[in-house]
Amino acid sequence: MLRTRVITAIVLLAVLLPITLFAPIGAFGALIGFVVVFAAWEWGRLLKLNGAGPVAYALFAGIALIFSTALGIQAAPLYKMAAIFWVLAGPYVLIRKPTLAAHGWRAFLLFSGIVVMLACWHAVVDARTRGVAFVLSLLLIVWLADIGAYFAGKTLGRHKLAPSISPGKTWEGAMGGWLAVIVVGTLAVATGFYAPTVFAALVQHIGWDRGFVALSLLVAFSVVGDLFESLLKRQAGVKDSSGLLPGHGGVLDRIDALLPVLPLALLMLG
Repeated sequence: MLRTRVITAIVLLAVLLPITLFAPIGAFGALIGFVVVFAAWEWGRLLKLNGAGPVAYALFAGIALIFSTALGIQAAPLYKMAAIFWVLAGPYVLIRKPTLAAHGWRAFLLFSGIVVMLACWHAVVDARTRGVAFVLSLLLIVWLADIGAYFAGKTLGRHKLAPSISPGKTWEGAMGGWLAVIVVGTLAVATGFYAPTVFAALVQHIGWDRGFVALSLLVAFSVVGDLFESLLKRQAGVKDSSGLLPGHGGVLDRIDALLPVLPLALLMLG
């Protein structure tokens, strides 16, 4: 299993890193578009669309993505719609845990999924236009939160964060992830390392105090995104969103925490 995970990770890095670092925006956007379409396919599967339903849903997401670009649709409204979804529906889902059988709930999630995927794509491409360092630092927020949560939870974890959704997550782990992001973000701004980064952009745009709050909110919503997908998988009765990435599960398993963080961060920066 570990060997499979490592091989898959190496292949993904071999594809993603060169395109992220060196390819023109068009090629980068096309690659992220493929990722988003596969994520939409998994979203449809988790919502238990029958037969070719998930494929049709993914194709619709891809067509919507193409038209949103071709028609020059502004990204800001998509960021706002996605932000409303995550700020309101995200916590609601985690607290109330509505089932897919609930009246209108699955239809709402199917509509929201398209908005979430479109906002994710536009946010990543927008971030890439601001620089390689910027987009990597934005991804780093989620990576650091995840790594910090893993080690803090493993060594200090006592109090379960959401035992009925993800039994392995703890409050101590979440705090450890938050601390890792805050420390690295503070050092990045203080030293100017690899600027421009999202950390420096937040401080420059809204100041140290509100930048600290904004960064904390992004960490919190990375957890919301992770738990949201965990709940969908639990209700669908599956361990992974798919088997597309051997040893890692599916695309959504890898980007779930990014889905709320990306549009929220770009919305904060205006």
